[in-house]
Amino acid sequence: MQWLNEPAQWSDQGGVLKVTADAATDFWQVTGYGYSRDNGHLYGERLAGDFDLSMRVRGSYAAQYDQAGAMVRVDERRWLKTGIEYFEGGMRFSTVITLDRSSWALAGLPAVMTELGLRLTRRGDAVEVRYCVDAGDFELAALAYLPPDHEVLAGAMCAAPEGGGFDVAFTDLAITAR
Repeated sequence: MQWLNEPAQWSDQGGVLKVTADAATDFWQVTGYGYSRDNGHLYGERLAGDFDLSMRVRGSYAAQYDQAGAMVRVDERRWLKTGIEYFEGGMRFSTVITLDRSSWALAGLPAVMTELGLRLTRRGDAVEVRYCVDAGDFELAALAYLPPDHEVLAGAMCAAPEGGGFDVAFTDLAITAR
């Protein structure tokens, strides 16, 4: 496992990755806001070809756009991130797909929940995103294009674009090449 933009505070002990997302961090390319940011935190493995990525995420989201979840990254202009994002006063299920410019989709999450489960599957040119709330059933959230035949960095992602940072914990983090 390796870091892209290692945070100031983190630990990986007993199967729990704990991270304090640094302030003023994000992954975003241009659309709607006019800026590019590529300083969010990503802890993952480099992989070529097909793979499965899964994890459970819980955090203390408090500021607009606090976010944590999974990321599959070809480079700074081609990637997918998905998970919980704090938006307009509540936790939302968020997926951003970036192919030179970022496209963002949100869905509601229960006001009271403990954690989010994520399962991402890369097969050829597609990444399938599934999620579940607490111990619920996994649901399909997105099927997104990412260029095939490129090595990626895939793993746990977090960022705090507007707030002072926040704490997040990732459990059951597993990346399996196919």
